Amino acid sequence: MSYITRTLGNLRKIGLKEYWHQLNYIGDTKAGTLVGVDKFGNKFYENQEELPLRTRWVDYKEHDFDPGHIEPMWHSWISYAIDTPPPQDPLYGKPRSWAKPVHIPNLTFSRAAYKPYNTVKAKTKAWEPVALPR
Repeated sequence: MSYITRTLGNLRKIGLKEYWHQLNYIGDTKAGTLVGVDKFGNKFYENQEELPLRTRWVDYKEHDFDPGHIEPMWHSWISYAIDTPPPQDPLYGKPRSWAKPVHIPNLTFSRAAYKPYNTVKAKTKAWEPVALPR
């Protein structure tokens, strides 16, 4: 199937509003079945007719998304680590001791990023030139 045929087919399947939404958020148009929604409100889709490793995708609830907004079980499903979607997995609803109750954002490249500091005395000393008076 050619690219234009696939795009027009997806436009027909998902409608103009969803087509425009996907072009702005994903950069591509996809039509698939809704597999589930996580606790953050993200929607997960699957389409087995797509190219391999492009059959699953997520539609984030917020425009300013962070990949950390995906729950761990959904992350393993979307990255093809497991085959069954989390709602069909018997371990999905069980509480985990390591799971955080709220989302902790990724603070890299922000003012709140972790900055390590050195507590060891330097082994070398920088040379400082001394100019003799004339």
